Amino acid sequence: MHLLTNPLKDYAWGSRTDIAELTGRPAPSPGPEAEMWLGAHPAGPSLLVGDGRSLADLIADDPAAGLGAATLERHGSRLPFLLKLIAVARPLSLQVHPSAEQAVDGHARGVYGDPWPKPELVCALTPFTALAGFRPADQAAMLVERLGVSALKDVVTLLASGSPLQALEALLDGRDIAEQVVWAASAVHQPDYALIVKLARCYPGDPACLAPLLLRRHELAPGQALFLGAGVLHCYIKGFGVEIMGSSDNVVRAGLTSKPVDVKELLRITRPDASPLALEAGPDGAFGSPSPEFRLRRVAVDGELRLDGGLPRILLCVEGGLRVDDLPVGAGESVFVPAADPEVTLTGSGMVFVAEPGPTAAA
Repeated sequence: MHLLTNPLKDYAWGSRTDIAELTGRPAPSPGPEAEMWLGAHPAGPSLLVGDGRSLADLIADDPAAGLGAATLERHGSRLPFLLKLIAVARPLSLQVHPSAEQAVDGHARGVYGDPWPKPELVCALTPFTALAGFRPADQAAMLVERLGVSALKDVVTLLASGSPLQALEALLDGRDIAEQVVWAASAVHQPDYALIVKLARCYPGDPACLAPLLLRRHELAPGQALFLGAGVLHCYIKGFGVEIMGSSDNVVRAGLTSKPVDVKELLRITRPDASPLALEAGPDGAFGSPSPEFRLRRVAVDGELRLDGGLPRILLCVEGGLRVDDLPVGAGESVFVPAADPEVTLTGSGMVFVAEPGPTAAA
């Protein structure tokens, strides 16, 4: 097994305290720390402590030992998941991810950097707020109509006729009326309207700040999780969590960002009928996501926990202190366990997230 050091991403929406405090570094940090990546993605592979190689190099040097026969057969010679710490201090982009087929096609056309899908699951470490999935059309129409903005009549009509994507397109085209809608929302004391005002303060003039009119709001308590499959339009608002996804960086954005946006592509791949899944951990700590790329377990260790060999795993300690066999691992530290390693034993007292490839259909 290998202790890891993991790269940080300094996106503007990141926190200056969450990741720094968990990893035992001075807080506040000099700048925003949005994500810590744990995995082998080429845009930010983990490094092996005392080795000098990246986790990607380790796997490439001996895929059979690193990944195991089952993972090689299902996913090829790559680690199929990417684990992250995600620290959202201000809202991040309104976005969607392509399906497996769309990723392959888009990669061939130069639209996507990876030929892989990016299903994802976020588990809250602190209270976590997200927008994800479309509201029922009648509920969205009511929210829009209550604002009393005449320029939104077409949006109400589109929702009433069962055309949520066209309603989204109309809102995203409404840069000239965004300020008027925000003003109307500020006059009504209701959480979804308050969220519009909050987004507008962070991203003045961006019509994507009107997304709470169409999307469902999710409030996760620590330990609760949300799974987002392909085509689910979403936006993270605030919170600190552990995120796992297919090892892909394919993101299509519509706004609430300084990064490139592609509204046409977003509208093409968004599925208004696709819903996020709210998940609770099972008896073994596992979240039952449908993704073949990953499985995430949140396990409170108090004494001893054994993990069978045969699968590549990343273990992330978020609380307390543990030993993985003879290797001490504290809060904020992580370990890669190759598939070739025999059973490993975790001892001590703490909270650990265990990331591994998704189970087979028969499992």
